[in-house]
Formats: sequence, structure tokens, C-alpha cells
Amino acid sequence: VGKLDRLAIGGGMANTFLYAQGVDVGGSLAERDMAETAREIMAEAKARGCELLLPVDVVVATEVKPGAHSRTGGLDGIGAEEKILDAGPQTVARLVDAMRASKTLIWNGPLGVFEIPPFDAATVAAAKAAAELAKAKLVVAVAGGGDTVSALNHAGVADDMTFVSTAGGAFLEWMEGKALPGVEALRA
Repeated sequence: VGKLDRLAIGGGMANTFLYAQGVDVGGSLAERDMAETAREIMAEAKARGCELLLPVDVVVATEVKPGAHSRTGGLDGIGAEEKILDAGPQTVARLVDAMRASKTLIWNGPLGVFEIPPFDAATVAAAKAAAELAKAKLVVAVAGGGDTVSALNHAGVADDMTFVSTAGGAFLEWMEGKALPGVEALRA
């Protein structure tokens, strides 16, 4: 949060942050034991002027299977048996607005369970928007990680991004500013 103007958090990680804010996430994947850490990150982001973008609407279902009955709604009223499986259209619109206001986009991770329609809608919509901005040279769009590459391929836009790295862990370590063993070996 000290290096970014905006940080968007989606997927299962967003559920942890929502839970930390007191949202009842029902049966969703969330690291409830990390709520205090999430609150610390939110406080640090605020102190450093980093806009934190979390879902404002979600797609929920009781089953994670293709074509499962789902509903889209706000963050209140998520049932105990329901799982947050995708971001909603209002969230995607906020993310696209944030991308348009940015010069560089770094993407790691999908917004939902993109492997199983209909829970791929937010990831596909955001990926297509990022790719359009990159193709128009309005943003430098860098993406990394195995799931991210799969999601971009699923959306049919991997080739339109500025750069795509398949090195998930190394990509994140590079983002953190850590030394990469392969690069260090070349320097020796």
C-alpha cells in the first residue's frame, strides 16, 4: 500500500477483508483468523493515501458448479449457506473506472471462481477492459501468476496485455522488491 495509488482486492482474499469489516460472508472462503491483519492493512492504506477497492456487490450461490443458481446483490443479507463466488457488476464498474484513472495496472489473481461459469463474469469483464486499455496504450497492463494467466486466457485477452508473467511466486516476490535467485545468479 506504500507503493500504490489504488489496490483492488478480489476473490477469496476480498472475503477476508469484508469479514474484517464486519460483513457476514456466510459460507464463503475467508481467512477469518487473518481479520486483524486485514484491518491493519486497511488502516495502513488509509494512512498512506492508497485507495482500497473491495467488492460492493457480489454473486453468491450455495453450490459451486456450472450453471448453479446464483444471485447478485449487495453485501448485506448473504445467507449462512451462501458462498461469495464472484464480484458483481457494480464492483467491476468501479474497477474499470480505477483502471481508466491509472497509468499502470498490475494484476495478480481472478475476481471469482472464473473456472466455473457463471462465476467468471467479473474476471472476464475486468480482463477485457484492461486489455482494451492496454491495446489503446492508455495503461501499461502487467499480469502475473498461474491463475491470472489462466483467467486472461479464459477471457481471450492474454495476448493483449502489455506483459504477462507465468511466474506466480517469483512475480509476487519481484513486486515486493525481493531479490530473485535467477536474477542474482546472472549478476554473480
